[in-house]
Amino acid sequence: MRKSGVLIIVENLTVPLDRRVWQEATTLRDAGYTVSVVCPRGGKHVASYEVLDGIHIFRHPLPLEADGAIGYAIEYSSALFWELLLAWRAYFKVGFNVIQACNPPDTIFLIAGLFKLLLGIPFVFDHHDINPELYEAKFGKRGFFHRLLLKLERWTFRTADVSIATNETFRQIAIERGGMSPERVFIVRSIPDVSRFRRTTPRADLKNGRAHLVGYVGIMGNQDGVDLLVDAMAHLVHTQGRHDVQCVIVGSGTALEGLKAQATRLGLDDYVTFTGFMSGEPLLSALSTFDIGVIPDPKNIYNDKISMNKHFEYMSFGIPFVSFDLVEGRKIAADTALYAKDNCPRSLGDEIARLADDVDLRRRLSEAGMARSKALLRWETERANLLAAYDAALGVGETAEAITSRRLPQS
Repeated sequence: MRKSGVLIIVENLTVPLDRRVWQEATTLRDAGYTVSVVCPRGGKHVASYEVLDGIHIFRHPLPLEADGAIGYAIEYSSALFWELLLAWRAYFKVGFNVIQACNPPDTIFLIAGLFKLLLGIPFVFDHHDINPELYEAKFGKRGFFHRLLLKLERWTFRTADVSIATNETFRQIAIERGGMSPERVFIVRSIPDVSRFRRTTPRADLKNGRAHLVGYVGIMGNQDGVDLLVDAMAHLVHTQGRHDVQCVIVGSGTALEGLKAQATRLGLDDYVTFTGFMSGEPLLSALSTFDIGVIPDPKNIYNDKISMNKHFEYMSFGIPFVSFDLVEGRKIAADTALYAKDNCPRSLGDEIARLADDVDLRRRLSEAGMARSKALLRWETERANLLAAYDAALGVGETAEAITSRRLPQS
């Protein structure tokens, strides 16, 4: 059994609600590491310190949700202050000899770099997001802030001893744009642990008395395309005259209130339900009720490169789903999903209707998705890669290239 201590720092979501971070933390715990996490408060998880399932969790407040350059500067500066303070607290209270930092933002390397400089503690970078592409997709431009994000990303990679990528595209970014050696970049995909992530009793009330439930789960920012799903529902209800399809949107985010207003403006209050954030058993129950899943994230330079939890979740649950034709999304789902065209909500609605009307197609896609998830999307593989990344950070074990060469193809 290992006796090393790990500190994981995550800024954009609290723990245990961040599924990827929590899954990594419990995996490291089960492998014998003592695990501490520094994260913000969120939802019902407001304790400044608690031990949950053997994980030491240190939480800090966030003073505001960023809006504009000044807002982001205040938010990130405040978060860095609390993260540094709580990192020292975790060091003296629990102890650790590896730091894992999870972006966004690409500023946490400053804390990891300080501990590396002063105490020789290795730094594992868990690469969740590609912020330069996100900025370009969100604002439709590059310029000064895009260059700044590229520099912060590059400094993060140069500080890291090991990087964890969520897919092959992220791995290539770490190597080509970040200058990391290939043997130091490991792929750990965000795959649900099916021993915990499984079907349960569905919630019939979510269907609102209708035959088909269309569902979305995720964060709702302006760049996530949930407005396209609402427009697709308007196409189904008002253009096609369908009254047999209900939509449930699970999650929260900065765009939530605007989406509710959009649904009201389009006369969809009886057809679109916003549940707010869900986790644990309520989330599993909602997913178990979905007849059709939707991934409305538009095709752009950012979404083409990321791997979304929704793909893994829908496939593991056997939920047939519709998506726009995203590069990494198609690598994951291949022909087990339907693909709408050109970021078009009408096309999205038409593909939803196609699934609603064809029970055999839904069954085939459901069975194909589950079979593909069992064959390719196995947490056991990702678990081994995560532990190998830590072995590499600590100076033992295989290289990432040796492990990558043995991975099953993604399509």
